[in-house]
Amino acid sequence: MKINTNSPITRLLTTLMLLVWTVFSVYPLIFSLFDSLKDNQQFYTKSAWALPDIPLLWSNFSYTWDKYNFGSYFLNTILVTGGSMVLALLLTATTAYVLARFAFKGKGLLYYLYLSSLTIPSLMLVVPMFFLFSDLHVYNKLSGIILLYSITAMPMGMFILIGFFKSLPHELEESAVIDGASPYSVFFKIMFPLALPGLITISIINVLNFWNEYQYALILLSDATKYTLPIGLAFMQGEMQYRIEFGPLFAGLLISTIPIIIIYILFQRQINDGIVAGAVK
Repeated sequence: MKINTNSPITRLLTTLMLLVWTVFSVYPLIFSLFDSLKDNQQFYTKSAWALPDIPLLWSNFSYTWDKYNFGSYFLNTILVTGGSMVLALLLTATTAYVLARFAFKGKGLLYYLYLSSLTIPSLMLVVPMFFLFSDLHVYNKLSGIILLYSITAMPMGMFILIGFFKSLPHELEESAVIDGASPYSVFFKIMFPLALPGLITISIINVLNFWNEYQYALILLSDATKYTLPIGLAFMQGEMQYRIEFGPLFAGLLISTIPIIIIYILFQRQINDGIVAGAVK
């Protein structure tokens, strides 16, 4: 049976479903914001769903930032996310370009090996990565985390970028070579800029993943001064020991969450357009 997507009933049901989904998505953020403005007495004497008392305790944010070293966690997260994004973009773009534009023996096998890595659960790699990082002397270093994040981001990025590079006309490369351009110039001056929609898409996706990554950072970083925000938040809760400060804890949660939400809101159109365009091409 074919469904008429333009009927009023279908549009109404679709709108209602989207509204329900929006409420379920936004409410946890609003709940966290309200709880970040309370003191412990409000948590113990009132319902957790109650609105915060006046005056609102905005000081919970500065208290969390200073006492629990969230400034250092925030800086580490920016360094790891930014470094991983740049390195992943370079590795992914060059590899995808070679697989999309050059013919060589074993290309298909190499391509499917990259894609098959998407099926491997990341938890299976934690223990081998621990010993590998120790042997390479990059354990407990931000540079090691940057390298790991960049490599693990390659398969998904290649899946998107190969479609972009395959769609570009070969005449562009041939004209550039006739004009004396080197292979590096062809890639960085012609092909790389033309694949910009795909590059922006995978960059935003990688930023979202790198910012929130927890399990690798937990295992491979042991120095508290090098913690990222997800690890710092868990460490903060452990430091509270027998008396949990709920307001500052929710404030720390928002500090780690709000930047990435803003990035997603600003660039959600680029993410969707890039994925669809890469798949179609």
